[in-house]
Amino acid sequence: MKVQRSTIFAVNAKSNLHHFHSSQAELESVSKLLDRKWGLQSPATPIHRISGIGKLSFLNNTRPRLGDEVSKKRSSFYILRDDLLHPLVNGNKARKLDALLPLLQDHKVTDLVTCGGCQSAHTAAVAVSCAERGVRSHLLLRGEQPEVLTGYSLVSTMYGNVEYVPRSKYANREEMLRTHADLVAGEDGSVLWVKDLEAMDGFSSSEAASSRKVLIVNEGAGDALALLGMFRLVKYLSEDHLLGKKSRVKFVVDAGTGTSAVGLGVAAMSLGLPWEINAVMLADTLQNYKRHEARLLEEFTRQFLPSIVCSSLDTIKWVERQRPRKFGKVLEGEVEMCRKIAQETGVLVDPMYTLAAWETATELVEDEESSIVVMLHTGGTLGMFGLAQRYKSFFTNSND
Repeated sequence: MKVQRSTIFAVNAKSNLHHFHSSQAELESVSKLLDRKWGLQSPATPIHRISGIGKLSFLNNTRPRLGDEVSKKRSSFYILRDDLLHPLVNGNKARKLDALLPLLQDHKVTDLVTCGGCQSAHTAAVAVSCAERGVRSHLLLRGEQPEVLTGYSLVSTMYGNVEYVPRSKYANREEMLRTHADLVAGEDGSVLWVKDLEAMDGFSSSEAASSRKVLIVNEGAGDALALLGMFRLVKYLSEDHLLGKKSRVKFVVDAGTGTSAVGLGVAAMSLGLPWEINAVMLADTLQNYKRHEARLLEEFTRQFLPSIVCSSLDTIKWVERQRPRKFGKVLEGEVEMCRKIAQETGVLVDPMYTLAAWETATELVEDEESSIVVMLHTGGTLGMFGLAQRYKSFFTNSND
């Protein structure tokens, strides 16, 4: 497994070196940061322990011992079942929207514009969440409409307003989103990007009550605000009765845009936790992941934690998946492995995203003796419907 370390820099006038240590003032800043309204009622998530690594069968302990009795056995890893948070809005999508959703109502947002692939879990999560709050969602999906709508494309169509966009136009996402938002807003409405929502104190209070207030959310909710949900999760997991603050933890998360991995890494750094985030690169190059990481970190520290100092702290390891390939391609045997895992553990992973995290977690477990290995299940299970359309032979032969 090829590994690339990521070094995080956030410097101010009193820059110094952090080695898994945060001052009391910094911890208080984080606590204040988390004192806000949230979309999820609780940061809690079911935690299971998978054992049997390297043997013929997997076993799932749905009520493992945690706290002082957390296991460091080489034959097992923990899995955070964020895929169980909501029937349709789950995994890292629920975490990314955790801090954003209350702001929609606080700022009286009427419409939300975002984009994603044909089977985008992000756009489906946005559509459902907006509908639950009386906000109209406008979803720009890349490519052509499928002959049969299934999975996330079906959910997006049922809950939101979908428009399929040619790939050539989709390539310039910022211009595409802004142009569509302007059309939705009309002559009397206003448009704001998520990154400016809190900095500008939202929309102008002088606008007519009947005018549309349109918010633009980047693809995959790749905004600094999305990191707050990961902060909340990490703060919860670091409680003494769960993973604690002293145990060395090797986190594993599959990386689409990489936003979740950055959120986990910055949270662990800010809270002074000896945690390492292993982000499995799925959809982009190492250079682009690190560029996205640098942008998010700069935005986040500027907007939320300008007092946090971190110089030359290695928190995130960008790693290649066991069998690299062009994004969107499923390889022979992967559907069968997903089926084996589901039948033996009750955990459904998909060959596009979460199987990659599962494979990396099992690999780390076999090499690790001093750290706890924890996989974050990022959801995405409805994407299996779209894959079954594209890779019919892999699924029709799964019972042979």
